[in-house]
Amino acid sequence: MGHSQADKAASRERVLRMAARKVRTEGVTRPGVADLMKEAGLTHGGFYKHFASRDDLIAQASAVALAEGSAKMERAARKNEQDPRAGLVGAYLAQQHRDSPATGCALVTLGAAAGRGDQPFKQAYEKQVRAYLDLIAGLGDDTEQARAEAMLTLSALVGATLMARAVADPDLSDELLETVADQLRRPASETSSPAA
Repeated sequence: MGHSQADKAASRERVLRMAARKVRTEGVTRPGVADLMKEAGLTHGGFYKHFASRDDLIAQASAVALAEGSAKMERAARKNEQDPRAGLVGAYLAQQHRDSPATGCALVTLGAAAGRGDQPFKQAYEKQVRAYLDLIAGLGDDTEQARAEAMLTLSALVGATLMARAVADPDLSDELLETVADQLRRPASETSSPAA
């Protein structure tokens, strides 16, 4: 690859990374091409050297934002060797994650857009949902219930983070994170209702 091709690839990557941060914080409708190119230190006219359209950029940036979450979730789980699931829950429902959407899990910010999006966007979102379900299911004992528990856990993680970011009352926001984290850390035997 020649020097100019390497520069072009680096510029494209820089725009994609910036756009991925923007879609995590602002969703898919707000980031403008002119602003993104300016932030990346490039001209608006150079945009079409890298992407076919704004929709092309947003689709690619969304895929990048979604894919980056897998490694972060795995690292969070592995920090607590005795209880990886508790490590993942603690990191995901931390105030730092709530307060840092630009670097946080894109499942939270892109869910509604994916629901209204085209098939490739839905597939990118689904790919990450499946990856997270597999990761969470693999953290505990290998039981028939692992997938169901993973679905419940992932839904609670994403939902609690979404609501904690959306409410105006900081005390309620903290309570959402803390209460859901406490409930998810409890053993399944404590949370299931007794048989009649």
